[in-house]
Amino acid sequence: MRGDHNRALIIAETAAFIGLISIGSWISIPFLPVPITLQTLFVLLAGIVMRRYAVIPVTLLILFGAMNLPVFHNGTSGIGVLLGPTGGYIIGFIPAALLTGLAYERDEKSVHIAGIIAAEVSLYSLGVGWLSFSTGMSLLQATILGVLPFIPGDIVKAYAAYTIGERVGKLDRINPVRNHEEAVSR
Repeated sequence: MRGDHNRALIIAETAAFIGLISIGSWISIPFLPVPITLQTLFVLLAGIVMRRYAVIPVTLLILFGAMNLPVFHNGTSGIGVLLGPTGGYIIGFIPAALLTGLAYERDEKSVHIAGIIAAEVSLYSLGVGWLSFSTGMSLLQATILGVLPFIPGDIVKAYAAYTIGERVGKLDRINPVRNHEEAVSR
């Protein structure tokens, strides 16, 4: 790994985002059927910072949780959580991170916004689909319970992620080693 700045950066960012997403799981407001946490904020930030590589920490986080490490909401863990009502939202972190990351590989602000919106839609889609399946609710009931109450908070988290992303983008222009593609070419 000596001299491979890109690999070292990805490893360090992976560790940091696993930690941040885990910490975000503890910052929660109990709500039924799904708690409100800051995990989605950190998933979006992972995509913004790590680009397409954001799937690495998110996937590892889910694997760690499946192996009973307390990284899901309120320190829960295990396959039971993934098979429970919140499982679809947790699995939805993977496409959410990827969509955000792919959008942030482009320079256009409109693409960044579209990527964050697509990430939220994919997260909601997987979450609602699994919530409906795992509880026997209709899709309409699952949408009413699993999406509508969360929209205001997710708008705030998405805006916060976008705003932080704009700041990180300015840092990328100042310090090009942060840009994964440029680090590879060095």
